[in-house]
Parts: sequence; structure tokens; C-alpha cells
Amino acid sequence: MDHPSRSRRALVTGGASGLGRALVALLVARGDRVIAADLAPERPDSIPAGADYLTLDVRRQQDWDAALAHVRDTWGGLDLLVNNAGVATGGRIEVEAMADWERVVDINLLGPARGCHTFTPLLKEQRHGHIVNVASLAGLVHGPGMSSYNATKAGVVALSETLGFELAPWGIDVSVVCPAFFRTNLHQSFAGKDTAMQEAGVRLITQATVGADDVARIVLDGIEKRKPIILTDRMGRQAYFGKRFARPLYDRMMNGQAAKLARRAGADPSELTR
Repeated sequence: MDHPSRSRRALVTGGASGLGRALVALLVARGDRVIAADLAPERPDSIPAGADYLTLDVRRQQDWDAALAHVRDTWGGLDLLVNNAGVATGGRIEVEAMADWERVVDINLLGPARGCHTFTPLLKEQRHGHIVNVASLAGLVHGPGMSSYNATKAGVVALSETLGFELAPWGIDVSVVCPAFFRTNLHQSFAGKDTAMQEAGVRLITQATVGADDVARIVLDGIEKRKPIILTDRMGRQAYFGKRFARPLYDRMMNGQAAKLARRAGADPSELTR
């Protein structure tokens, strides 16, 4: 990848709000040329001044092909692709509908996969570039009641690790971002039948002490340092390394969360295990 002091050409999906918008603002302030991509057919007012805008639904390959053509025609290449667009979801396995599974897989997992698939040939031609896939702490530690979300984010982690090795011979870096809960508008994308889990998710997001701007600064620092895994907070580091090096403690914590979830659903965990 180009030296951090040089201006980059960057494309950020989900760039109209939340972490995506915060990253766009920081990249523009740094002097990079940036395209913020999002769903709106017209440029949203939230897009930071100095950034270009492109309509892109990560579920549509036609939109990805148009983005690639736009980048080639406008800049002749791309240095940084940030696959940030995603939705929140949550639900117990027997409650969440399979249609909700299909929606979150299409956006959270296949969205980044389409981005990587579309832009890798260009990055290989250049023999440089950086792909940044935004996953979640849920991609590394897998609490109960979030199976569809956990599965898609774990898939993004696996995709990123795979491509980190696969693309290294072409000088292409790959990073995966795994933040814990932070204040953003992600909770507005909740959809599905398990309202109890969604209410818990909304509380965790809206009551978080860290905002998107704080996380974006840490992410940008991780990009500059070419970190393969970017952990953005103390809680995330504790959970990740606890799972790796203190597995019994991690299991007890997750079993405790599962017991609380069962009680909220009206069951007695002690009876269920007899």
C-alpha cells in the first residue's frame, strides 16, 4: 500500500452514517480522495464536504460493477476499499425467521464478499491496495441469542484472514475491524420477530459510552499500521484474548448470558438442564 503520508483514493460503503460517515470525514480531512457509497439515490446531506457520492446497494452486483467502472474512469485505480455497510440483527434460533437470516447474510457477508470479488482484479493489476472489512467483536466472540449476526461477522473475519494470505503476493493488505458496541444508528436497521433480543441490542448500542468518531480514529490508525485485526476498545481486547487464553472463564461468562436470556424468555435454566 502507498505510504500513509500520500493521498489515497478510497471507497467507503455505508458512508452516509455511523462509522462509515466518520471514516469518510477523517479520510477527507487527511487529504484523501474519497467516494462515500450508500443506498440513497441522491447525495444525502450527511455526506461530509469534500467527498464524492455514489449510490451502491451492496446486495446488487450491478451496483458494484458500476462502482468499479466509476473508479477506473475517475481515478484510474483505487488504494483503499472499506466494506463497511451492514445491518444489525438478533434473535434466538427458533424465533428468528429464515428470511431474516437470508437478509443479513446477503448484506453483512455477501456484501463484503462482492466488494472483494469486484475490486481484487484491479488491485492485482496495480500490485498494491488495502481492503478493510468491517466485522464486529461478534465475529470473534459469539454470545447467545445472536446466531445470524455472529455467523455473518465470523464469516467476514474468515474472509479477511483468507484474503490476507491470498492477496499478499500482490502487495495487497487486508484488515478486519472488530469493534464492540458503540453509539451509532445501526440499531435502526433491526428487523425480525425476536423483539426481546432487539430491545437488548438497542440498549447496548444507544447506551454505549464510545461514539463512531472515536472508533473511526482507532480504525484509521490501524489502517495506517496495516494491522490484520483492528480491535477498537478494551472490552473487545479482553473478550478476544480471554477466549483464546482463558477459555473456561469465557465459557462461564457465555453460559451466564445464556441463563439470563432463558430467564427473560420465561424459562428456568436449572430445570432445563435436569
